[in-house]
Amino acid sequence: MDFLDKVYFDNTLRSYLVVGGAILLVLLLKRYLSRYLVSLIFRLVKRVWKTVSKESFVNLVVGPFEWFLLLLISVFAIDKLNFPNILLYTLYGHTTADIIARIGTGIIIASFILLVLRLIDFIAFVLEERANLTPDARDNQLVVFLRDFLKVIVGIIGILLIIKACFNQPLGNLLTGLSIVGAALALGAKESLENLIASFIIFFDKPFFTGDTVKVNNIIGRVEKIGLRSTRILTGDKTIVTMPNKQMVDSIVDNWSMRTQRRAEIILELSVKTSVVKAEIILAGIKKILDDKKTQLLSYSVFFRDLSKNGITINTEYFTDAIVLSEFDTLKQTINLQTKKLLEDNGVEFSGEPGTIVINNDRKQ
Repeated sequence: MDFLDKVYFDNTLRSYLVVGGAILLVLLLKRYLSRYLVSLIFRLVKRVWKTVSKESFVNLVVGPFEWFLLLLISVFAIDKLNFPNILLYTLYGHTTADIIARIGTGIIIASFILLVLRLIDFIAFVLEERANLTPDARDNQLVVFLRDFLKVIVGIIGILLIIKACFNQPLGNLLTGLSIVGAALALGAKESLENLIASFIIFFDKPFFTGDTVKVNNIIGRVEKIGLRSTRILTGDKTIVTMPNKQMVDSIVDNWSMRTQRRAEIILELSVKTSVVKAEIILAGIKKILDDKKTQLLSYSVFFRDLSKNGITINTEYFTDAIVLSEFDTLKQTINLQTKKLLEDNGVEFSGEPGTIVINNDRKQ
């Protein structure tokens, strides 16, 4: 088998076959190898989180691990070959062999960073499942915040490692240069930096949480996600409004989900012709309506608030628990209809209701 020892591009055919066979073997067996190695890693994870699902762990990690394993073995196998002299050139003081070697290192680092990012997703998934078991919404918000923050940190570290490995730049000088560039970028991206700082303020001050219903700048909706730059709000029209975090901090935010009670008010402006007797009947009738709903109400008050030349004003105010909005609206509708019927039954008119205008067309001759 002398033909296997023939040299092509400074390498024997045997070397090409060994390297190609190794890569082909890993390509064919990467799923099985990855699942086996991931299962070994899962045994360690199981000791920390005993309730974690193996299927969830494997589904999240096995994909990036397959590519990391394939790229790692491929780069190491190809590195065993001699670089062909015919392809050896010098570009800007660096040989093509050196450039390709650094590219291979960068690919390995990038694939490893992707694997770490997927592990962060898995850890966040596990912590989120635990957070869902507690009634406190702050746990869920903490998980999402830490997940996004860690991903940014790992991404920055990955970029620094790639620059170090591919361009052979000392990290100390690189960080010094980045601090200067970062200061310049901070001035140019002032709003983005303010939004990032605002996200920390939201996290530590906790004016609202994911899932809360808020009103900010005449926008009412449920908080879907609090990110590092913006907050997403799902409105009643089922549209997503993206609000910069700085605006969420600087604006007045009315958190409807933190209310302990719901309040309703009825202001009746009755005609000045309404007699005292009828006014007392209306007052007693409204009190009777609210008293019949005392199992749904926490407290209520009905009083003669004002008397003027335009009419009399009766004010009704009542409070309920922080029940769902649809249930509260149904209760309000029932009380409003019964109040209107009370007014109709007693012939009481509202102030400012149009009277009858009589036009006399007779003219004296």
